[in-house]
Amino acid sequence: MNTPRLIAVIALAALCSSVWAATERAERRRAARDVRQETRQDARQTKQDCRYADQQSNAGCRQDKRHTKQQGRERARDIKY
Repeated sequence: MNTPRLIAVIALAALCSSVWAATERAERRRAARDVRQETRQDARQTKQDCRYADQQSNAGCRQDKRHTKQQGRERARDIKY
């Protein structure tokens, strides 16, 4: 194989590899974003359920909501990185 053709093949392989890596990262970001969006709704529902059940003070319900959101953030980080 001559040198210019070999360089072109190597360049093409590098380009395909970088495109694949970028696509993979984009899919992970999308999945992490979906987890965070689901978590927001879950956190709202957690707080509403807490308030309706009248189990805790409003501050306690807020803490439950924060805890739910933090767990979602951690799951999203695990997916993304």
